[in-house]
Amino acid sequence: MDGLTSSGTVAAVQPQCDTLAANILETAKTRGWKIAAAESLTAGLLADAFVRIPGASEVFLGSAVTYDINAKASVLGVDADLLRAEGAVHPEVARQMAERTAYLYDQPQYEGHVLGLSTTGVAGPGPDGNKPAGLVYIGVSIPAGALADTRKTVAVKLRLSGSREEVRHLSVLNVLRFVTQFTASKKE
Repeated sequence: MDGLTSSGTVAAVQPQCDTLAANILETAKTRGWKIAAAESLTAGLLADAFVRIPGASEVFLGSAVTYDINAKASVLGVDADLLRAEGAVHPEVARQMAERTAYLYDQPQYEGHVLGLSTTGVAGPGPDGNKPAGLVYIGVSIPAGALADTRKTVAVKLRLSGSREEVRHLSVLNVLRFVTQFTASKKE
């Protein structure tokens, strides 16, 4: 996907996150969407990107920080067999995290209009088994009606570089950029 960023300092990334998060919140509000997240390596940074913006509570529902592999299965409902076979750093894990969090936070009054987001990966400083530092998967689950008659969920692979904190912040930036690109031309 164009426009995704593979490196950068935390100081350079934060203002971009603020702008993108504000725009996403406004887009969600206009479309009648809510936003929920499931986070692993970002451990609340994605939620922070939204709640830093005044008025976020009109749209942002919350974030489940499921850092532990077992929590991904028990809290979110990610396939336990998949987690045992592939580990947490896998595109299908990111996809399931995004989709499951959308369902987890949905309420009857939201009518399925919850945008689910997820992050999972290796922040570093070193690899996790055979998975290198900077390997990240982000997931986005778009509500039905936005792209098609059914919910659309995708995962994107990122190869990021930098310190542990830079990888974590870049993961958030890339989720926000991807959501912006993915929803920019999609009208309900």
